Amino acid sequence: MPKPSQNPLVRCKHFSWRLSRRDDLWYADGRTNLINVGRHSLGTRDKAEAMKLLHQLDQAQALKFGIIKSTDIKRDPGPGVSLVEGRRLYESHLSRPQIMGGVRRSTFRRYGPIFNKFEAFAARRGIGNFNQVDANCLTAYAGWLEQQEYAEKTVLSELVLIRQCVNWLAEAGYVAGHEPIKLKLQRVEGKRAYCYRPAEVQAMIDHCRATSTLGWLGNVIVALACTGMRIGELAGLKWADIDLDNRQITLTDETGHRVPDAERRTLKNGRSRRFPIHPDLLVVLNRLVRGDSYVFHGPRGKRLHPDKVRRILIRDVLTPLAERFTSSTGGKGFLDGRLHSFRHYFISACAANHVPERVVMEWVGHADSDMVRHYFHLHDEESKRQMNGVDFLGTAGRTSGDVSVSSHPS
Repeated sequence: MPKPSQNPLVRCKHFSWRLSRRDDLWYADGRTNLINVGRHSLGTRDKAEAMKLLHQLDQAQALKFGIIKSTDIKRDPGPGVSLVEGRRLYESHLSRPQIMGGVRRSTFRRYGPIFNKFEAFAARRGIGNFNQVDANCLTAYAGWLEQQEYAEKTVLSELVLIRQCVNWLAEAGYVAGHEPIKLKLQRVEGKRAYCYRPAEVQAMIDHCRATSTLGWLGNVIVALACTGMRIGELAGLKWADIDLDNRQITLTDETGHRVPDAERRTLKNGRSRRFPIHPDLLVVLNRLVRGDSYVFHGPRGKRLHPDKVRRILIRDVLTPLAERFTSSTGGKGFLDGRLHSFRHYFISACAANHVPERVVMEWVGHADSDMVRHYFHLHDEESKRQMNGVDFLGTAGRTSGDVSVSSHPS
């Protein structure tokens, strides 16, 4: 006979729930009902509080699956879940394992300041719990952020996070009788990084090769320009990722792998990718000495540290060469370039050389073609070259007195 479950079965008004504990937190499993209402974290270590939250969850799921209507619920504004407690519950939800939908550590750390900023705004407005956070509240918050001169992309990302938090709390039953917040938000394109020109990349490489202490940085620039990799990806590149015989590089996302946290590679979008080695990069790789498992190293032979590479690039390469490449448009110029600018350069160079967009997407690891287009920059020189290569008028154009015949292809 099967061993009876040690987890108690609790029959609420609408569904039955199997309670269990994991990492000291209480969970409610409702997947054995006629309607699969899923498994949810109750976000508490206290059993009494878990029972109270379970009944709220039961009602929320009944509302979600149409068993009851919102008009059937007796609305009790009550104190609701506080901003501090609601944030803790949502952060606990976000920090679950990535394989279960949790966010990356870097993303989790980025959310902290956003919550801090919203809590400061709410305190000035006398808002102390999530029952009071609705569309009107977020509209006022957006206006306050704009008054503080935050960029539109920042305003959008913060509104999305707070809305997601409130809606999750309501769906999980922590905020009773709260309708999902619906806001019409427009997608905002942030300011793009500067994109280097071919002559600028060549000058940087020549400068590094002519400076005895910067040879390592010249190798890094070649790799970034010829692969479009992010500096974090390049810093973690190992010889095991490189197949010199077949001239291929494989970047594997190791999110679900049994690898120590310090060594685990996590790619930004979670997608592994494979791309060929360009001949110019192959020359560099064949010259490198294999001192350890990592391919590229800093000035003292240690593993690359992205922030140190950035500082040295600005101080020892961009600044000395800045006078050679001044901006005539008044916008971003050579000195505004950064390590990520090489990713923009790679994608723009691929487009200028007619590499199919789908191929570029595979090389850089983007599933969205709009993201690839975001990286594409059309410089004036390339724009003129492409324009001069188009034959709009045929032989009629060659008879025009003001148009040079050489501007048309033969």
